[in-house]
Amino acid sequence: MRDYLAIYREWLENPYFDEDTKAELKGIADDENEIRERFYMDLAFGTAGLRGIIGAGTNRMNKYVVRRATQGLANYIKKQGGGEKAVAIAYDSRHKSDEFSEEAALCLAANGIRAYRFDSLRPTPELSFAVRELGCIAGINITASHNPSNYNGYKVYWEDGAQFTPPHDKGVTEEVLAITDMSACLTMPKEEAEKAGLYVTIGAEIDDKYIGHVKDAIVNRDAIAKMQDSIRIVYTPLHGTGHVPAMRVMKELGFEHVFEVPEQALPDGDFPTVSYPNPESAAAFKLALALGKEKDADLVLATDPDADRLGVYVKDAKSGEYIPLTGNMSGALLCEYVLSQKKAAGQIPADGQVVKSIVTTNLLDAVAADYGCELISVLTGFKWIGRVILEDEKSGHGHYLFGMEESYGCLIGTYARDKDAISAVASLCEAAAYYKAQNMTLWDAMLAMYEKYGYYKEYTKSVELAGIEGLAKIQKILDTLRREQPSGFGPYEVLKVRDYQADTVTDLKTGAVGKTGLPASNVLYYELTDNAWVCVRPSGTEPKIKFYCGVKGTSLADADRLVDALNEDIEAKVNAIIG
Repeated sequence: MRDYLAIYREWLENPYFDEDTKAELKGIADDENEIRERFYMDLAFGTAGLRGIIGAGTNRMNKYVVRRATQGLANYIKKQGGGEKAVAIAYDSRHKSDEFSEEAALCLAANGIRAYRFDSLRPTPELSFAVRELGCIAGINITASHNPSNYNGYKVYWEDGAQFTPPHDKGVTEEVLAITDMSACLTMPKEEAEKAGLYVTIGAEIDDKYIGHVKDAIVNRDAIAKMQDSIRIVYTPLHGTGHVPAMRVMKELGFEHVFEVPEQALPDGDFPTVSYPNPESAAAFKLALALGKEKDADLVLATDPDADRLGVYVKDAKSGEYIPLTGNMSGALLCEYVLSQKKAAGQIPADGQVVKSIVTTNLLDAVAADYGCELISVLTGFKWIGRVILEDEKSGHGHYLFGMEESYGCLIGTYARDKDAISAVASLCEAAAYYKAQNMTLWDAMLAMYEKYGYYKEYTKSVELAGIEGLAKIQKILDTLRREQPSGFGPYEVLKVRDYQADTVTDLKTGAVGKTGLPASNVLYYELTDNAWVCVRPSGTEPKIKFYCGVKGTSLADADRLVDALNEDIEAKVNAIIG
C-alpha cells in the first residue's frame, strides 16, 4: 500500500490546493482510517469512467481529480492527432456537477482543445448524440447515474458517441496515471477561453435535433393518434435531468394526459424525496404510485438522475394494482413490440441484430430468434453495445435494431450510442397505446410474451463490501470460485463455465476448452441445465460484487420457486467463502 499519510500531508501543504479543500482535510486529521480511505488509491476508471464519493482526496470526486482526468484525456487526444477537434460536455443535477463540468471545459481549453459545454443540465443520451452531431473527438458527462446523493462521476465518450472502449479506455487511463503531480494540470480563466473560441456554450439547437431523433424512433404513430386521449401516464424524473426532455417528447407525440410528480419534478442534488434515486428501487416510486392511483394511470414511469435508465410500473386491469417490471421485463417487452411493428411494416432486414449484455435475460434470445434476428451478447456496459453499432458501420454488415441491458437501459435506433430513457419513455407510451387499442394493458402484453416464449425470470443479488477490506473479499470470492469449481447451483448442474478473464469456455462434461470471444473482464458465467444460468462480476461503479441468475419456468410461480432456490444456494456459497 502506498504512503497515504504522505499524500495527505502534500494536499495540506501544497499551495495548489484551495483553502476549502485544506479545511475539509484538517477536519479528519484525527481519523487515520478516513485519511486512508481517501488517499490509499486513486479513484479508478470502471465500466462507466470515474465514480466516487464527493470530497477531498485522491480516492474521492473533486475538482482536482476531475482536472487530472481531463488533463489525461487531453494528452491522449493530442497523441491521437485529435487536438483540432472538440469535446462535448454535459452534466446532471448532482452536487458539484456544474462546477466539475466547467473545470473539465477550462482544462481542455488550456490545452488548446475546444469544449462544447451545455448551458444547463442534460440527459446522458443527449451527450452521446451531441458528440457525433458536433463531430467531436470525445465527450465528458458529469454524473453518477443512480448512485446516492453523496456520489458524483465522470464518464468519457469517444468520437463514435459510445463510452470509451479499448484501446481508448486503456490509453486515457495510462495518460491519467502518468500525471503524478496534480499541480501540472492546466486550466485558464473562463473569459479568456471564451474569447479564444475554446469554450463554446451549446443548448437548444442540439435539444431540437436530439428530440427529433427520439420521435423518429416511434414505429407506429397511428397507434398514438388513435389512443392519445385514452392513455393516462404518470412520470417522475426523480429530481434529475429527465423533466424537460421527457415531458417535451410526450407532449409533442400527442399524449394528452401526462401527470408529473410535482415534488420530484425539479432538479435537486439532495434527492430529498428518496433515499436512493434509483428506478430499480420500489421506494423511489412511492410518490409516483400514489399519483398513479389518484389519476388511474395506465403506466407509471421514473427516470434516474441522468435519464439513461427507466423504471416502470404497469396496471393490472384485473386486480387494479400496479406491477413493477424489471429491466429485463420492460426491455424484452419493448423489443417484442418494436420488432413486431417492424415486421408488420416489412422493415426487418435479413441482417437484423438484437444486442444484449451477458447478464441480460435469455428471453431476449427467444424474441430475436422469433423475428429472425441475430442475437449478439456483449460484456456489461452499454459501451459494448455501442461498439457493435460502430463495427456494423465499419464492416457494412449488420443492421442494429434493438439493444438492452438488464439494468433498466435500452436503445432503439443509432442516433445515440448509450441507453436512452427518454426514448424508452416515448416507446413504452406508444406500446401502451397500441395494446390498449386491443383492450390489453402492458401487463397483459407481458403475460402474452411469457405464454409465447416461456416464463423467464432473473434475479440480481448485490453484496456490498466497501473499503480496502471489501476489495480483498470481492477478489477472494472470485479466486475461490475459480479454484474450487462449483458442480452445481441450487437444483441445476453446471454444464459450461465461461471465464472472461482467462478467455475460456470450459465444457465440464467433455473437458473441451474454447474461447469466449469477448475482451478480458473479471467475470465468471455458469451455463446450467434447463436454460438456467449464474454470472458473478464485481461492480464497475460501486463497492459491490454482483450475482446474476436466470431461469425458465413453466409458470410465474414455478419461475419464482426456481429463482429462490438458486439465490439460496448462491448466498450459502458466498457465506462459506467470506463468512
